[in-house]
Amino acid sequence: WMGMVYDFLGLTVGCITHEKAYKFSLDPNFQFSISNFQTDSNDQNSNNQNKSKLVEVPRKEAYNCDILYGTNNEFGFDYLRDNMAPDLDRMVQRDLNYAIVDEVDSILIDEARTPLIISAPAEESTEKYFKFAELVRRLKENDPATGSGQGDYNIDEKMRAATLTEAGLVKMEKMLGIDNIYAAGGGMSEVHHIEQALKAMALFKRDRDYVVKEGEVIIVDEFTGRLMYGRRYSEGLHQAIEAKEGVQVQRESQTLATITFQNYFRMYAKLAGMTGTAVTEAEEFAKIYKLETVAIPTNKPMIRRDLNDLIYRSENGKFKAVIEEIEERSKAGQPVLVGTISIEKNEILGEMLEREGIKPQILNAKHHEKEASIIAQAGKAGTVTIATNMAGRGVDIILGGSPLDEGEREKVVRLGGLHVIGTERHESRRIDNQLRGRSGRQGDPGSSQFYVSMEDDLMRIFGGDRMKSLMTTLKLPEDMPIANKMVSKSIESAQAKVEGNNFDIRKHLVEYDDVINKHRESIYKRRREILEMAGNPPNPLYPQSSDGAKQGGEIPPTPLIKMGEGGSIRDDGKSLSSTILSMVENEIEQVVIFHTAAENIKDWNLAEIYQVASTIFPVEKKLREDLSNFTEDGGKLDKIKARTAIIEHLIKLAQENYQKLAELAGQAGIIWSEIEKAILIRSIDTLWMEHLDAMDQMRRGIGLRGYGQRDPLVEYKKEAYRMYNELNSLIQKQVVYTIFKVGDIGQFKLAQEDRRPKQFIAPAKEMSQGSSSFSAFKTSSGKQKDNTTINLVKDKVRDSSGRKVGRNDPCPCGAKKPDGTPIKFKHCCGK
Repeated sequence: WMGMVYDFLGLTVGCITHEKAYKFSLDPNFQFSISNFQTDSNDQNSNNQNKSKLVEVPRKEAYNCDILYGTNNEFGFDYLRDNMAPDLDRMVQRDLNYAIVDEVDSILIDEARTPLIISAPAEESTEKYFKFAELVRRLKENDPATGSGQGDYNIDEKMRAATLTEAGLVKMEKMLGIDNIYAAGGGMSEVHHIEQALKAMALFKRDRDYVVKEGEVIIVDEFTGRLMYGRRYSEGLHQAIEAKEGVQVQRESQTLATITFQNYFRMYAKLAGMTGTAVTEAEEFAKIYKLETVAIPTNKPMIRRDLNDLIYRSENGKFKAVIEEIEERSKAGQPVLVGTISIEKNEILGEMLEREGIKPQILNAKHHEKEASIIAQAGKAGTVTIATNMAGRGVDIILGGSPLDEGEREKVVRLGGLHVIGTERHESRRIDNQLRGRSGRQGDPGSSQFYVSMEDDLMRIFGGDRMKSLMTTLKLPEDMPIANKMVSKSIESAQAKVEGNNFDIRKHLVEYDDVINKHRESIYKRRREILEMAGNPPNPLYPQSSDGAKQGGEIPPTPLIKMGEGGSIRDDGKSLSSTILSMVENEIEQVVIFHTAAENIKDWNLAEIYQVASTIFPVEKKLREDLSNFTEDGGKLDKIKARTAIIEHLIKLAQENYQKLAELAGQAGIIWSEIEKAILIRSIDTLWMEHLDAMDQMRRGIGLRGYGQRDPLVEYKKEAYRMYNELNSLIQKQVVYTIFKVGDIGQFKLAQEDRRPKQFIAPAKEMSQGSSSFSAFKTSSGKQKDNTTINLVKDKVRDSSGRKVGRNDPCPCGAKKPDGTPIKFKHCCGK
C-alpha cells in the first residue's frame, strides 16, 4: 500500500528477490484520494488493490527505481556479481547512496560474522570426507572431569574447537597405517580433513545447527531459527557434515568473490536503520559504523509484567516446571507462547506436553510453511504455541486471534494477555528481549518469564565454577526453583561475557577484513575502468562493419597509441591499448634493468634479454645483433644511455608487433578491443581469486607470530601489502605474456620466428568461444568462430613426483642461485 503514496509523490518503487525483480505499477485510471487510500490500507480485498501491482522487470530496471526494497543478502551478492560481470551492460547496481536497514542489529551485528561468498566447485574428490567421517566415530572424547587424559580428543565449546590429544593422534595414525601424519604424502591436507570431520561430529548437532531435508544439509540460523537455503559452511566443514549424515557430498568450493556485511553497508554514503533492541549494542554501532543510537519512546505505555527468572538445578526439573505453568495458564484460557533455542528442544517439549494431554502448535524451521497460520492464531484464548526464534523478531501476535474479534480480544485481555515463557536464556540479551516483545505490544497487557537450568549451554559454558559448586552445595530437588540474587547476576554476567566475546570477534573480523577491503576496492575500481574503456573506446580501431575485409580490400591502419618523447608510451588512461602497452613497457623496463645491473657492460646478460623479449612478442634473429650493437665499445659507452637505448628499441618492436596484431585481427573480422578487454579482465579475475585464497591462508596462520612477540594484525598488514604488490606485478606479467599469443587463433596468425613455449604465471581453465565470460572471439556480425578454442594459460606444472608446483616452490628444472639455494618457480620457469 505504500506504493500508492510513493507513486502520488512521483517516485518509482522496485523490489528485489532471490530470483526475480519487480516494479510497482499503478493503473492510470486509478484516482488517488485520502479516503480510498485509508480504505485500501485496511481492506485487503478492496477493488483499488487490483488496480496496483508489482510487474516483473529486469534487475537493472528495478535498481534504477527511486526507492528499492530488498534483502541484505541480495544487495550484497548483486554487488559481488556486478564486480564479476564481463560487460558494463550486465552490471545492475547504481551508486551506493542511501540505505535504511530494518532490524539493523540483526543484519549489521548478528550476521556480521558471516561473510558473503560467491564460489565455484573445486576439483578435489569427495571420497576422503566419507573416509574420515567413519574414522572419527571410533574416537572417544577426553573427559576433563576425570583428568585421566585417556580420551582421543578435547572439546572447547566456548571457542567452538575440537582437537586431537596425543593419544588420539597416535590412534588415528594407526588406523591410517602411517607413522607420522604430518610427514605423510597427504601432509596437511590429511590433518585438515581430520579436523573438519572431528568438528562436524563433536560440535555440530542435527536439529540445532542444521537440519537434513530431502538429502541436503541446510544450516539453521542461530538468531532467527530459520533455514538458510543456499548457505554453506566453508573450509570443507559443510562437506564433513554431509559425510557424517550420509548424504551426497558436494564438492568443496573455491572463493571467487567475498565481502562482509560490515564493509558492504559502510560503502553507502548515508546509512540508517531501525530496531527495537539497539540500545545494548550502541557502542558497537558507534565504533564500527559511526552511527548514533537514539531510543524512541513507545507509541503507548508498556504495561507488560516481566517476571524474575526461575533457576533450576537440572534441565529435566526445568521442563517439568514449564509444563506445569503451561497447563495452569492454558486451563484458565490464557494464550501462551513458549520460546526454545533449538528445533530439538522444540520437539522434545512438544512431545512432553502431548503426554500431558495438551495439544500445542509447533513452529520451527521444519514446518516454516505453517508459520503464517500458526502466528495468526497464537493470541487466541487457550492456545499454546511452541516456537524457536522464528516467533521472535518482527512477529505481531494479535490478542484474540486473526481476523480480529473484539469479543475474543476482550476475553484474552481480562486473562492478562499473552504470556511468554522462555525455556532458556540466549547468548544475547537482545534475542531474549525480542521474544519478550511479542507480548504487551501497543499498550496490550501481557507477561513474560524465563526458566533457566544449570545444564543450559549458556550456564554450562559461561556460568563459571562458582555457580556449579553452589548448586552442588545446596542439594535442592531438581524441580525446586532458586531465587537468589547471586544466581540472577551470574546469568546476566554470563550473557554480558558472551556478548563481549562476540563483539571482540566481530571487531577482530572487521580489522582484518578492512585490509583486504582496500585491495577489493582497488581491484574492482580498476576492473570497472577497463569495462568503461571497452564500452566507450575513444577512437575505435575499426568500425563494427568489416565490409572492406570481406571484399578483399585493406582497412587503413589507425594508430593504437599516442607516442611521447623518445618513442615511449604516453598512457592517457583512455584506451585499453594504451593500458596494455603501458604494462608491456613496464615489463620490458624491469627485465632490462634486472639483466643490466652489472657494473661492466660486457657482463650484461643480453642473451636472457633476448629470450624474455622473444617470449613476450615475436622477434627476428636480427635482434641478437641489434642488442650487441648497443653495447659495442662497452668501456666507452654511458651505461644509462645504453640501457635506455635497449629499452626504447624493444618498446618500439613491441608497439610495431601490437599494431600489426590489431590490424590482422581487424582483417579477420575480429573486434580487437574485445580481445584486449577479455585478456585484462580474465587476468584480473583469475589472479584475484588466487589472491583471496592466499590471503585467507596467510590469515589463518598469522596468529602464530604472536609467539614471537609480534602483533599479528601488524604482521598481517605488512604481508598483505607485499602480497598486493605481488598481485599487481602478476597481473602485469600475465597480460604481457598473453596478449601477443592470441594471434594463433583460426585465420588470425602471426609469424612465430624464434618463439619458445611459455608457462604463464597463473592457472586458467581452457575457455571455448561459447563461454559467456569470454566473448572476444566473435566476428563483427556477432557470430562465433568455428570451434575456436584458446588456452590462455597452461595447466599447473608438476614435478617428477606428480605434485603440482606452486609459485613459491623450488623450480623443478633444478636452477640454483650462486650461493646454492634453489630459485623459486615464479622467478625461473614460472615467469
